Amino acid sequence: MKLGFGFYRHMLNPENMAFARQCGATHAVVHLVDYFKKGANSENPANDQPTGNLGGWGHAGDPGKLWTTAELLVIKNQLNTAGLEWEAIENFDPAHWYDVLLDGPRKREQLENLKTMIRRVGEAGIPIIGYNFSLAGVCGRLSGPYARGEAISLGMNGPVDDPVPNGMVWNMVYDGNAPTGHLPLISHDELWKRLEDFLDACLPVAEAAGVRLAAHPDDPPMPTMRGTPRLVYQPQLYQRLLDIRRSPANALEFCLGTLSEMTEGDIYEAVECYSRQQAIGYIHFRNVAGKVPHYHETFVDDGDIDMLRVLSILRQNNFDGVLIPDHTPQMSCSAPWHSGMAYALGYMRAALDSVNRILTMKSQS
Repeated sequence: MKLGFGFYRHMLNPENMAFARQCGATHAVVHLVDYFKKGANSENPANDQPTGNLGGWGHAGDPGKLWTTAELLVIKNQLNTAGLEWEAIENFDPAHWYDVLLDGPRKREQLENLKTMIRRVGEAGIPIIGYNFSLAGVCGRLSGPYARGEAISLGMNGPVDDPVPNGMVWNMVYDGNAPTGHLPLISHDELWKRLEDFLDACLPVAEAAGVRLAAHPDDPPMPTMRGTPRLVYQPQLYQRLLDIRRSPANALEFCLGTLSEMTEGDIYEAVECYSRQQAIGYIHFRNVAGKVPHYHETFVDDGDIDMLRVLSILRQNNFDGVLIPDHTPQMSCSAPWHSGMAYALGYMRAALDSVNRILTMKSQS
């Protein structure tokens, strides 16, 4: 297993790359979406994960500006110079696939654009694209002193049923001039059909390009959020996604925190099931306390999940992918984000060493 570091787009600079390497990371997961643009919502702190409000995170990008191979290679070279390998891109920009999600009039065109970008990601030698097939996206979370010692972290305190306005999808505004109103109600089966259309179109291209498409579970994992259905809100629903089309390119962006927040199943059984199938692309290694709709994020060593037990299962099933902290509580000092990430990576490095030593000793005895 390898340690990775997650970068938001505005954090891609030599100083942060050097910091990641100093913390022990060898790989990078990069968000190319800019969640922090001013517009519908300007509350997102630049030194933490985006939270937002009912107005969303802000404006989506330019639908006509696709990722280019040259652009990707520039970033890859910067990461390599810092001693990091680029493991994954996390999330498509809503501007690039809003009608894929909404089954709208530009769906066919946007699917072709997604295929173009997948090919370019393969040309740049980046092995994974993480995605979250969701209408409401990551929403409904609150920020507060929820973690140990009143460190600032995120949580959820009850359902969020306010409808999604027209012109917004995946918690970002793609059309600021959309007519008033809200997204129409659809069924869970309809959303699964839209996912199938996406996978049917893009998986063959991903297979040919040597790229894995890795699906994130719904965060928060509620059956519905803001009046829209969710796909993977219980652990067994990941299997339904994998069974749509059995392919090495059809993979999972495995978020331990989100899986632990689910109201059914067992986190360790889920880790066993999907790592045994070799279905996991990379892992968000974070801890939480509680279940939806009432939970909060914790320090990596202080939640409901026995993280050493998770690592033991992964090692026994020969998982050799990347683990990233995803995000962490903010620590009370002059560099809250950096200290939180350093704490998480230090724990992860020690935990990996411990598990490797224990299992090696057992195999030799």
